[in-house]
Formats: sequence, C-alpha cells, structure tokens
Amino acid sequence: MPMIDLSFPVLGTSLPTDHGYELYAALSRVLPALHEGGLPCRIAPVRGIYAGDGLLQLNRRYSRLRFRLALEAIPQVLSLAGKGLEVGGHRLRLGVPQVSALIPAPALAARLVTINVAHLERAPEATEFLDAARRRLDALGIGGKAGIPMVETGPRAGTPHRRILRIRQRKVVGFALRVTGLAAEESIALQENGVGGRGKMGCGFFLPVKDG
Repeated sequence: MPMIDLSFPVLGTSLPTDHGYELYAALSRVLPALHEGGLPCRIAPVRGIYAGDGLLQLNRRYSRLRFRLALEAIPQVLSLAGKGLEVGGHRLRLGVPQVSALIPAPALAARLVTINVAHLERAPEATEFLDAARRRLDALGIGGKAGIPMVETGPRAGTPHRRILRIRQRKVVGFALRVTGLAAEESIALQENGVGGRGKMGCGFFLPVKDG
C-alpha cells in the first residue's frame, strides 16, 4: 500500500518546542479516528525558528503539519483543512493541504526516536539506543549506517543529541537518529515504516538530509 505525505500549512505565531503530545491531543479532539486507532499514520514535528524559552516561532513558508499515511487514508484527514487547534495554550489554524510522494534519499534523519528496550528499567544510553535502533533496521531489511548526531553548540556540545518527549507528567527519553548509505528501496522503506513508537507524537519520522 503506497504511502504519501499530506502536509497542512500551520498558521499561527508560536508553538512549544516539545509539542508532540499536545499536538496529538489537539488533533484527536478534532479527528477522533486518530486516537481510536482507525487512522494508522506518523506525524512529523512542526518546524519553526527557535525563539527561546522553549518556544518555536512559526513561519508561513515552512511551518507545516505533515502526516505520513496510506494514499487511501487521505479523505479521513482532509477535514482538518481550515480547522483551528489549541496546542499547549497556543492557537493555530490549518491551511489547505498538499500531497507529495516519498522521495528516496541516501541519508535520512529523524528529530526524535524513542525505543523501549525491554530489559532496561531506565532510559537507554546512547550506545544502547543505537544497538536497539540497529535491530529495528535489520528487522526491516534496511542497511546503511545509523548514528546519533552530536550537539554542535552550548554546554552539551560534542555529546549525542538526546531529546525528551513529555506526555502529561511523564518524560520519555529518546535521541535524534540519522541513517546514511541507503539504497533507494531502503530509503523508501525507512520513510514508510519509521523506527520506534509514538509515531503520532512526532517520533520516528524520517526526512531526507540534504548534506547526507
């Protein structure tokens, strides 16, 4: 079943940087099938310009709400066009969506991937996370080289890019993930399947890396 991206312009002023759960909750109120399991998909984090204090400044040109789903599921999501959302106290409106095909690229990256490592009762360290990610990729028949991008600036510069997803009062720890050296078929498979859970909260959503 072919997968596509359906992306809505996000009109508004700002959004929390950690908005995965709040956005999912807001969308589920408007589109109950999302929460009820009738709409398998992944949802990408909304892009913006970091404005400090845990906020993103939205940009009319590239701040978009992107669904990755089966072609046949498009009619279920089209009703979101023109809808207003409240995400963590921030008011947004969705514009008219565009459909785009998945394009193979030799390098893909996800802003946040979360993986439950069964034998651990704590959040995985970077090496444990990478081992688990490699097992997931192998299970999908995807080769390439998996790595965690390093933080480039600030007090954590030079350390693996660790991120946190807040779900109500709970914190879920994950990492950014980049996979390079992909064949075309592997690239499409990774985009279609993603890696890890919480795909409706912005996790495991892979996009091409231009400098890969």
